[in-house]
Amino acid sequence: MSKTMSFAAVHFTVAFTVGYAMTGSVLVGGALALVEPTINTVAYHIHEQVWARFKQAEHDGPRHALPQG
Repeated sequence: MSKTMSFAAVHFTVAFTVGYAMTGSVLVGGALALVEPTINTVAYHIHEQVWARFKQAEHDGPRHALPQG
């Protein structure tokens, strides 16, 4: 858990720094530091679900359009 928290702190810091460096606004940097990691977390969750479906389909083998036999 400490590694996860450490990574989150790095992520927030990078997001803030990029936002602040690009705009000079603490408000924009702070908003970016909150919004970007949140959206990235949701995107990662969706990516994992899609990835699991592809892996399952790969495991199940190809599907045929017509019944076999």
